[in-house]
Amino acid sequence: QVQLVESGGGLVQPGGSLRLSCAASGSVLTLYVMSWYRQAPGKERELVAEITSGGSTTYADSVKGRCTISRDYLKNKMYLQMNSLTPEDTAVYYCNGQNMDTMARYWGQGTQVTVSS
Repeated sequence: QVQLVESGGGLVQPGGSLRLSCAASGSVLTLYVMSWYRQAPGKERELVAEITSGGSTTYADSVKGRCTISRDYLKNKMYLQMNSLTPEDTAVYYCNGQNMDTMARYWGQGTQVTVSS
């Protein structure tokens, strides 16, 4: 079992930046594929970025070139650096971890990102 807690969301102006963090407890993340998802009002939850235990990354086309996902094994944390934010990035951002041994998935409670002038 792992618990995931996001932080770093907030209100930012268009063109601004935010760094989201996901802190894990209860399990070491070395066996986990870690991801960021987001869900905007009235829309389905979508994958934003993913990072494997080996450090390989995948990004949604909508954020490619503007976002960077990373993980710190020593701190048991994952991050999402978001730059050049637009109102279309407004959503609740969720941290997700999937244990590649058991295939169990775990979600954080989400953090709100609002991009508005």
